[in-house]
Amino acid sequence: MNIFSFFKGGKAFYCLVFTGFLLSFSQSFAKSSLRRSTSLIQQHQIQGTVSDGSSPLPGVTISLKADSMTAAISDYNGHFSIQASAQDTLVVSYLGFKTVYVPVNSRTKIDIVLHYDTTTLQEVRINAGYYTVKESERTGSIARITSKDIETQPVTNVLATMQGRMAGVNIIQTTGVPGGGFDIKIRGQNSLRTTANNPLYIIDGVPFASDPIGYSQTSTIYPSSTSPLNSINPETIESIEVLKDADATSIYGSRGANGVVLITTKKGKSGRTKFTVSSSTGAGKATKFMKLMDTEQYLAMRKQAFINDGIPQYGTSDYDINGTWNQNRNTDWQRELMGGTSQLNDLQGSVSGGSEKTQFLIGGNYHQESTVYSGDFKYKKGGLQFSLNHASKDDRFHINFSGVYNIQNSSLPANELTYAAQTLAPNAPSLYNSDGSLNWENQTWQNPLAMLNAQFKAKTKDLVANAVLSYKLMPELTVKSNFGYTDLRTNETRTTPSTIYDPIYNISSSRSSMFSNITGRSSWIVEPQLNWDKEANFGKLGLLIGATFQNQNSSALYQSGTGFSSNSLIYNLAAAKTVSVLGDDETVYRYQAFFARLNYSYQQRYIINLTARRDGSSRFGPGRQFASFGAAGFAWLFSNEKFLKNSTWLSFGKIRGSYGTTGNDQIGDYQYLNTYTTTGINYNGTVGMQPSRLFNPDFSWEINKKMELALETGFFNDRIFTTVSWYSNRSSNQLVGIPLSGVTGFASIQANLNAEVENSGLELTLRSLNLKIKNVQWQTNFNLSFAKNRLVSFPGLESSTYSQRYRIGQPLNIALVYQLKGVNQQTGIYEFEDLNGDGKISYPLDRQKTVNLNPKYYGGLQNQLSYKNWNLDFLFQFAKQQNRLVPMGAAGSMSNQPARTADAWLQAGDIKPYQVYTTGVNNVAVNADSYFSESDALISDSSFIRLKNISLTYQLPLKFTETSCKIVFQGQNLLTFTKFKDGDPEFSSYGFLPPLKVITAGILLTF
Repeated sequence: MNIFSFFKGGKAFYCLVFTGFLLSFSQSFAKSSLRRSTSLIQQHQIQGTVSDGSSPLPGVTISLKADSMTAAISDYNGHFSIQASAQDTLVVSYLGFKTVYVPVNSRTKIDIVLHYDTTTLQEVRINAGYYTVKESERTGSIARITSKDIETQPVTNVLATMQGRMAGVNIIQTTGVPGGGFDIKIRGQNSLRTTANNPLYIIDGVPFASDPIGYSQTSTIYPSSTSPLNSINPETIESIEVLKDADATSIYGSRGANGVVLITTKKGKSGRTKFTVSSSTGAGKATKFMKLMDTEQYLAMRKQAFINDGIPQYGTSDYDINGTWNQNRNTDWQRELMGGTSQLNDLQGSVSGGSEKTQFLIGGNYHQESTVYSGDFKYKKGGLQFSLNHASKDDRFHINFSGVYNIQNSSLPANELTYAAQTLAPNAPSLYNSDGSLNWENQTWQNPLAMLNAQFKAKTKDLVANAVLSYKLMPELTVKSNFGYTDLRTNETRTTPSTIYDPIYNISSSRSSMFSNITGRSSWIVEPQLNWDKEANFGKLGLLIGATFQNQNSSALYQSGTGFSSNSLIYNLAAAKTVSVLGDDETVYRYQAFFARLNYSYQQRYIINLTARRDGSSRFGPGRQFASFGAAGFAWLFSNEKFLKNSTWLSFGKIRGSYGTTGNDQIGDYQYLNTYTTTGINYNGTVGMQPSRLFNPDFSWEINKKMELALETGFFNDRIFTTVSWYSNRSSNQLVGIPLSGVTGFASIQANLNAEVENSGLELTLRSLNLKIKNVQWQTNFNLSFAKNRLVSFPGLESSTYSQRYRIGQPLNIALVYQLKGVNQQTGIYEFEDLNGDGKISYPLDRQKTVNLNPKYYGGLQNQLSYKNWNLDFLFQFAKQQNRLVPMGAAGSMSNQPARTADAWLQAGDIKPYQVYTTGVNNVAVNADSYFSESDALISDSSFIRLKNISLTYQLPLKFTETSCKIVFQGQNLLTFTKFKDGDPEFSSYGFLPPLKVITAGILLTF
């Protein structure tokens, strides 16, 4: 490629153009002559295989040393075919292995064995958002998983693929209901507002809004609202990078305060057209249930409660013990109502291929999953993926286009059965009559299966499209622009038909109701960029300048209808007697920014990375809409110093650090304005308006200052690779609701509070190649995170509405509890510490003990083993933490209890952990139990070690060289080791389905 320099003066310019033309012509003539001469050399076809000595290697590049334009790619079985002469030499290269040179001589079949080279892993390019960087040269903190990690997991949510695999990334599954959500925190909670701690999600360069799309009256994805992240199909993902520190995130400005999750979808690769089809099926069951009383224990508790309360006879409504219900019946309602088996089915297919200049990929997927409840409930998801990459002949112009379209279709119960399963008496009646109809046992109970007639239905359509155009103006200068578009539409309904009631009451459809939520969200983004790279004697210099223009429109219509002429018309609001509009919102969010990055590297030893961004957001008032953010990162590759260059044991060593600022505008739209809402009251034919928010012209950004220092080392040719990172982040200028006097007519005003939150911690990672001999390989990946979160300052906390929620010097995620002294041996009533010494237990004065509910540490241990055609991959996830036990109410009423409460106080002098039983008439015991449920007695060690994921694959030894077939067995949440008493330790919440234990089997065919 010719490099042109332009001088002042026309003669010099014209001479250069003419000279360049002659050179180009002479080069073309020379190349043409060379082709004619080489064509005279007789070539023949060479076939062979590439392996690592034990298994074939797909995607290996085989080219000719004399003519790099002639190349081939090995297929899934490691087979290749290339035209070469006897005098040629094959150049065989593959990431992670040493490049080899193989003389052809006169052979027509060549089998090649590549040797593992861990040092090349340092050359892997990491996606850092607006740019890519070598693993060895990055100055920021970036965690990464690839499709190889994702493909081993039978999961449907993108966040599930990262659990236990990334240091500093804590992800919790909140429910086992299909399509349920996950909570994610990257290096802790920065904002006092729990809804303002979500990271920024970027899919192929396009921001993806993760705000919930469900409505509280319709969404039943317990315990959180419907998340749009479920639309993303993990099978379409090539890699996921998580940006954590200031150096990595500040280029995203206000959107990077809580970290950035970069999702890159799969793209086509050059080579023959390849078809891939996979199918799997499996089953899922709830991981762990509470240990509840059986009938014998339950009836003993109930009878003792009547004795304790001095009630000589059972009431007419005490069906469980007055003889109405079978005293010998014993039902484990947890297994009966939520112990079913969920069926999972997956089907994936794709076709990909292309030439050196143009590559394509087209794929489709379908997922179907039932629930563990009775009834025909289904969660379905399907989608299409398309990718096209093209480069011009001179490699100056590049265009990359990708699009993903997904549809979700949910049909689930509108009510959780978990609460009923945990509270029903074990001798409650059977669910069905002998004729198969629901059993109402003479109106003595509410059959829980009747609630399944109330349904939640949702359909979500989601499109993410992206196009990147770039042109190389000069060898060092490239202009590029990113264009993105997203469109999401969801329609949710929740019905409450009259059929949920006992038919004997003759409740008609006039009592039926339906809630509806229609939500839409679309956005576009344009990001022009200019990239300049120069490498010379003074070092390597890179400059990136760009801008962002983004617009997002959101709309939501919430309606309800009651009183239908027929339940068959319950989804038709026009058939409702009364229709109410509960909310009709339309918002516009505009965002623009200018950003820059300057990177300098000297002799591959000293690296400096500077980033800056000027952000503008429509969520802030005039004069406050813009803010500046920036960061500086550095790295010293001390292993490249002369005194360590030839070290036999240290193969890599780097010290890196960063400091900078990011912001946060996750506050919602129009929060700074005077806003009004409708009263819903009709006056003289006009619906009135009322003020809902006060104007605040000083409403501005939250600021997050981040600092990090890390050490990365590789030993023995990187067979052992470690990272130790320390970080400290401080978030200030908190956006919260500041309380106002009641005379203003408003409870609070949205404003910036001079409160400060600190997150600090230590992250450790280890990657080791433990064994590599012939047909056996064993690799280990380990990560461990120690995280601390504390509220540094909060002016006026004691007099604010947050006084019973936060404490200075304590984490944000705390529980303020009473301190249990024990059970009084004489009265049998719980006793608590009287902290203020006034002789009585009262709220809030005596509920002041703080309990940290954040994990003390968490992490994961992954092992990958291979032997010939067998591959085994398993991951253990662990956490050291504490959580609340499930509060079940006063023991002795008509509600089941944990089996441990059988050890209760009976008479004076007893030393027992649980107080006297009561039917509910002993107010002293009932009040004591309410204090007990908010005391440290229900704080329990919920630490766990879980076999999070296991995958076993076997590659069939087929004779067809271009066809491969894999048999795959996978499991999720298979084993859990914990001392936690009340169900699953990962997310303990009363009345919600725990995560599922899933086992699947499938087949993967490539041809």
